[in-house]
Amino acid sequence: MNRSRLAPGAGIVTAPGDRPVLRTSEGEFLRIDTGHVGPGELVDRLTEGEGQAPSAELDRLVAAFEEAGHAVTEPRRPPLTGRTVHLLGDPVLTEPLARFAAAEGAEVHPATADDVAGLAGQRHTAVVWCLDSPVPEGLWDEADRLPARHTAWLRCHREGAHTWTEPLASAPGDVTAAHVRLRRLAATAAHRELAAYWAGHRTPDTGPHPTEPAAALIAALLTADLIAWASGEPHRGSGLPARRRLRRIDLRDLTVTEHPVLPVPEVAPLPAPTARTAP
Repeated sequence: MNRSRLAPGAGIVTAPGDRPVLRTSEGEFLRIDTGHVGPGELVDRLTEGEGQAPSAELDRLVAAFEEAGHAVTEPRRPPLTGRTVHLLGDPVLTEPLARFAAAEGAEVHPATADDVAGLAGQRHTAVVWCLDSPVPEGLWDEADRLPARHTAWLRCHREGAHTWTEPLASAPGDVTAAHVRLRRLAATAAHRELAAYWAGHRTPDTGPHPTEPAAALIAALLTADLIAWASGEPHRGSGLPARRRLRRIDLRDLTVTEHPVLPVPEVAPLPAPTARTAP
């Protein structure tokens, strides 16, 4: 028989002379009305799981914990269990990401640009492409087609001292790399210069390249986006959802800023000019 245990991150706090309080995994404190159940009985049941005499009231109390998500009967499954992640790009970023994703239960495979088209349509699969450089023109065009066939698409790249992690796209209408470029061009007065920078009209790259701590931070943020995708992205706190979040990581001090970004609607082409008939 499976016994209920407190959910990961949850705990029961008992201040001296007061009744027990539940600290949720989100950090909230909720008072517990134990009724005729002794606080020690509840704590023992949700931690040790043994030693209590049968009690219908204790069973109802534990069931309420389970219904609210504060207690579980099954061992915790890693959140990326059953998901496949294909990694492309520079090893300074893909190697820590491979370790982190595997630790969360993902099946991780290396991939190449030639593999991307064949991965379209594979559900429960994500393609992640990490570059320690700006994105060459057209490199991500094929991968941008993945979400339309329900294969998840996640990416990051570096521009000078900043690494950008772009929104995870997993369904038709999600934010693609092309959308991000259009939004960033629209948001700056230096749009001609930014477009020229992306097109390769620039001096040779001088870094800085991600250090080991910076690479670990970037990999952790990407792993968090994969977990949000695998879990159906429950919205928690005040942060932006992964499918609408563009992050900028400053490699000099490891500060992270978030920016909301939306898809760019397709615009119908202008009608062809009609020939005018001479009077």
